[in-house]
Amino acid sequence: MSTPLGRPTALITGATAGLGASYAAHLAAAGHDLVIVARDGARLEETAERLRERHGVQVEVLAADLAQREQLAVVAARLGDAARPVDLLVNNAGYGLKQSLAVGQIELLEQHFDVLARAVLVLCNAAAKAMVARGRGRILNVGSIAALLAGGGHYAALKGYVLALTESLAKDLRGSGVSATVVLPGYVHTEFHVRAGMKGASGPSRAWLNADDVVTDSLRDTFAGRLVSVPSPQYRALAALLGVLPRSAVRAAWRLGSRKAPSNARTTSPATSPATSSPAPTARG
Repeated sequence: MSTPLGRPTALITGATAGLGASYAAHLAAAGHDLVIVARDGARLEETAERLRERHGVQVEVLAADLAQREQLAVVAARLGDAARPVDLLVNNAGYGLKQSLAVGQIELLEQHFDVLARAVLVLCNAAAKAMVARGRGRILNVGSIAALLAGGGHYAALKGYVLALTESLAKDLRGSGVSATVVLPGYVHTEFHVRAGMKGASGPSRAWLNADDVVTDSLRDTFAGRLVSVPSPQYRALAALLGVLPRSAVRAAWRLGSRKAPSNARTTSPATSPATSSPAPTARG
């Protein structure tokens, strides 16, 4: 077992806010010890103490900016520690960035890439190596329905990479006892827009999901070994539609939809907003 008490261990990135905080709470309630990762050390400690008190689990904190390679390497090394195995990796950290691919600041675009794409690759690789050696383990990557949007901006492009990466990883893991899952939610009520300085996101009220529901559905699919998890009937229908429509039609619909004003004042998840956001890099958990 993963701990002296026989509990499995989950490592969650971006664990102090949004979907990451919900994953931490759900997994702790289910009896997982945790390794929680985020940039804000003080907030990590507050989160850890709350989880210990409420659920009686062990919570280890790792303060790390995943855009910094040396700090990312520390998290990867923790995943590879054979003496303290991690049974479940939740790659959740992310943030929005309103930067044009044509004329945006390349430094900001590179940081966005490093957190939403490169960090996912590095941590998947570290976790998979350790898990395959033990013959068991699960990897959950938080993607977005935006991954299916042609012309959806840099965020959509990066989430498209996460989807393709998870599909390829699952193929390589076949028969190893290790599974890979990607969750593709849409708009989720979290503090994302407040932290990113955004005014909101477009979409009717029925498009908004509850974070706990997204987490419950995606964890169920992860432990069932399913490759793709799409929470809620409306987003499953949308995913099916996007899968058959010509990409030119999807691009046209996205251009039209992105012009509409926000219809819901609450906030969305950094890992699930189909829209791009403000350039503030402070939103990456």
